[in-house]
Amino acid sequence: MARFELKLPKMGESVAEATITSWLKEVGDTIEADEAVLEIATDKVDSEVPSEVDGVLVERLFEADDVVQVGQTIAIIETEGGEETSAPAAKETSQEAPKEVKQVEQTVTEAKASVTVESSEDRFYSPLVKNMAKEEGISQQELDAISGTGKDGRVTKDDMLSYLKNRGVAQTQTTAQPAQKQLVSEPKKEASAKAQAPIQLSEGDEIIEMSRMGKLIAHHMVESVQTSAHVQSFIEADVTNIWNWRNKVKSGFAKREGENLTFTPIFMEAIAKALREHPMMNISVSSGGDKIIKKKNINLGMAAALPDGNLIVPVIKNADQLNLVGMTKQVNDLAGRARENKLKPDDIQGGTYTVTNVGTFGSIMGTPIINQPQVGILALGAIRKVPAVIETPDGDFIGIRYKMYMSHSYDHRVVNGALGGQFVKTIKEYLESWDVNREI
Repeated sequence: MARFELKLPKMGESVAEATITSWLKEVGDTIEADEAVLEIATDKVDSEVPSEVDGVLVERLFEADDVVQVGQTIAIIETEGGEETSAPAAKETSQEAPKEVKQVEQTVTEAKASVTVESSEDRFYSPLVKNMAKEEGISQQELDAISGTGKDGRVTKDDMLSYLKNRGVAQTQTTAQPAQKQLVSEPKKEASAKAQAPIQLSEGDEIIEMSRMGKLIAHHMVESVQTSAHVQSFIEADVTNIWNWRNKVKSGFAKREGENLTFTPIFMEAIAKALREHPMMNISVSSGGDKIIKKKNINLGMAAALPDGNLIVPVIKNADQLNLVGMTKQVNDLAGRARENKLKPDDIQGGTYTVTNVGTFGSIMGTPIINQPQVGILALGAIRKVPAVIETPDGDFIGIRYKMYMSHSYDHRVVNGALGGQFVKTIKEYLESWDVNREI
């Protein structure tokens, strides 16, 4: 018999950890190669971790809701054949320590064991941070006061090391000025209490727990509004030529390419061209807020619906380099895998500009919230058949046209009204000048 260590696999360049959401196998269960053992979640994508071998699950090293670092061993699977191996090396000791040292270590361990810290609704601590706090005797109140630099303000290992390095100085200052600390902290508590006004419940009201995804989206939206100065520009585009052209070619396209030609890839192509013409819309603002990062690649985020009703934003990489066939395949692939919860972490990373189709839900326009750290997002409204004034050399007349509104939200810290308006106007011009004889 041999023991195989199942490790948390790498899930993308910028993904360093994941949360275990549920175990699909219990200790003692037989597992086949490539069979899912547990479900995990990163910031936005849920996925499964399969076994690499056939065997029996003999040990689970983490429980549901634990945060695990990429590369960490999460379970032990016993396999047939090979030599039996011992437990993970981290649990081994090379030699027995002297009796006196053991007594000292036991005393220190008992003292540290009395210090316990827990995560709360407002503050999450990874097992690593909890262990460091326990080892260093950091209390819950002390840990809550540490400023986190991780995602969503999470306290990281580096934050803990930095705090421990300056802990002595901080304690001295705290002892010297206890009254000042109290005067500063009390107003914060009062402000927090005012912000969290109680909600009056009536008979029959139902309390529904927000999903993990719902909480992440809510936090992301609030953070975006607090970060960027949102402003909008609206424009109406006549897409009659596109409507008629698509109706003419969609059947042949489906037979030849095996893909349905929707309006989305057509709009994405125009937006990618407009970003290439207006590169200062394809930027981000540095975390310090005083530098602009001009992006080399044009990576279009495409808001897509999940089965539970939430939205996710998979990314079309290098969208300006794709022809319409390639764009269609990318759009259909990402949308399909989003509906089936099969997106990978890399699929939602690296976006430089986002598009959301509010017309799918019947809305004629909307005011979308910017997907940080980007500086713009475009909402596509529903295509409507409306009466319109048509200008001709022989005079104006009223005709039936297919039109849609586009709503452009942008960050007014770095994008002024001229650029924001010119950008969406360029998209309109691309759409209205569509070649009805175009071949694909």
